[in-house]
Amino acid sequence: GTPLTSARTLLEGDTTDVSVDVGSFRTEGRTWGIVSRSPHFFERMTWVIQGDSLAKLDLPLDAEADVVGDRLVVYLRSPWKVDGQEYDPGSLIATSRDGFLAGGRDFQLILKPGPRQTIEGMRTTQHYLLVSMLDEVRPKLLRYRYADGAWKADTIPVPDFGSARVVATSSQSDRFFLSFSGFTQPSTLYLADADGSLKEIKRLPAQFDASGLVTEQHEATSKDGTKIPYFIVHRKGMQHDGTNPTLQYGYGGFEISLTPSYNPLMGVNWLARGGVYVLANIRGGGEFGPSWHRAAMKEHRQLAYDDFIAVAEDLIQRKITSPAHLGIMGGSNGGLLMGVMLTERPDLWSGVVILNPLLDMKRYSHLLAGASWMAEYGNPDIPADWAYISKYSPYQNIKRGVKYPTPFIYTDTRDDRVHPGHARKFAAKLEADGHKALFFENTEGGHGGGVTPAQRAEQQALIYTYLWSRLGGQ
Repeated sequence: GTPLTSARTLLEGDTTDVSVDVGSFRTEGRTWGIVSRSPHFFERMTWVIQGDSLAKLDLPLDAEADVVGDRLVVYLRSPWKVDGQEYDPGSLIATSRDGFLAGGRDFQLILKPGPRQTIEGMRTTQHYLLVSMLDEVRPKLLRYRYADGAWKADTIPVPDFGSARVVATSSQSDRFFLSFSGFTQPSTLYLADADGSLKEIKRLPAQFDASGLVTEQHEATSKDGTKIPYFIVHRKGMQHDGTNPTLQYGYGGFEISLTPSYNPLMGVNWLARGGVYVLANIRGGGEFGPSWHRAAMKEHRQLAYDDFIAVAEDLIQRKITSPAHLGIMGGSNGGLLMGVMLTERPDLWSGVVILNPLLDMKRYSHLLAGASWMAEYGNPDIPADWAYISKYSPYQNIKRGVKYPTPFIYTDTRDDRVHPGHARKFAAKLEADGHKALFFENTEGGHGGGVTPAQRAEQQALIYTYLWSRLGGQ
C-alpha cells in the first residue's frame, strides 16, 4: 500500500544495461528477496535484500545461483578460482548460504558434467536440488540431497529422445511436476512423488498420425573434425535412395539447446505426408555446455555454419536425401544461419525458409534490440570485429552470377526484436542482383509470425506449400 512517491529505491541500472530484475530465493521457512541487473546479455549482478540494505552475491557475472535448505548452489559458465580451488565451466558447486553472506567461500563440488553433457537448469523442492541435464543431447534428471556434509544423488527416470522440464516445485514438498514431449509424443505432464517415481497425469491429444514414425540420432563430422549430433524423424522403412523430401532445422546461438519436441504443425504438414525432419545440434547452442556455445561466438561464428553444412552433407552421404530434395529452415538467429547457408553453400539446398532474420550484420547493432547481442556476434562498428563479421554477413555477401535457390523470406512489420528491414533489404538486393526471392511480410504480430490463428495458418500454409513444391514432394 505504499504510495509510489514514497517508495525507496533499492537498485538502479545504467541506461546501457540489458535488464534490471527482481525475484526471490525460497526455502521451507523463509523467502529472501533479490534484485539484479544485467549489464550485458550473459552477465548478471545479484543482491539479497536484508532489511534496509543489500548484500551483493560476490559471484562471477555469468554464474547462476539458487538456495536449497541452508545451501547456496551456484552454476558456473566460466572457470572460477575461489578459496584456493579452481572450478571448471559448467560445474555446479555449493556452500553455506549464511556463511557465504558472512564472507565464507568454502565451496563443495556437486557435479562436473562430462564433455558431452550439460546442466540445463536447476530447481529446488523442500529438501532436494533437481538438476536437469542433457547427456548426448538426451534428457537426464538428477535429484540431490545434502546430508551429513555431503551431496548424495539419485536419478529420476525420464523418457528418451525428447525435451524434459521441471515445471513446478514447492518449498513445502518434495513432489514436483515434470513436462515431457518428443517428436511423436504430445506434451505430457508427470507427477514425481517423494520417492522419485513418475506418474503420468495428463497428456495433450495427438494432433497428427505418428504411427510408423521413428526417431534416430546420428553424428556428422564438421570441417575441424568435431562430431556434430543431429536428430532425424522419418517413416519406418524409409528408402535410402536420396529422394526423400527432407527439412533440416537449426539455430546455433545464445546457448540455446535444440531437443526433440512435439510440433503439430510440422507433424501434420510434413511428417504425416512422408517428409523427413532433421534437428541439427550445431555449436553456438548449449547442448554440451558453455564451451559448446562459446566455441561459435564472435570471431568463431563460422564454426556453427560449418557444422550445419556438415549435417547436410552427412544426410546426403547416407542417401537419406540429396540437394534436389533438401530444404532448410530457421528463424531469428536461425534466420541469420539460413542467410549464410544461402550465400555460402547455395549448391546444397533446393529450399531455404528464412524467418524473422538478422541478415545485415553491419547495421544489426543499431536496429531495435540488436545492441544487446554484441556479446554474441561482436560490434560491427569496431574494424577488427567487422573484419570477421563481414566474411559471413548475408546481405554483404550476395553475389551476381551465382545460382541461388529461390528462398522464402518471412518477416513481421511489428517485430520489435529483429527489425523487418533485414528481410526487406535482403530480398530487394537479391532481386536487384538478378536473383529470385519470395517475400512475405505480415503487417501484424511480433517476433513470431502473426497474432491470430488465421495469420498463423496462412504463414504455415505458405511455408509448407513452398517446401513441398521446391523439394519434389506431393
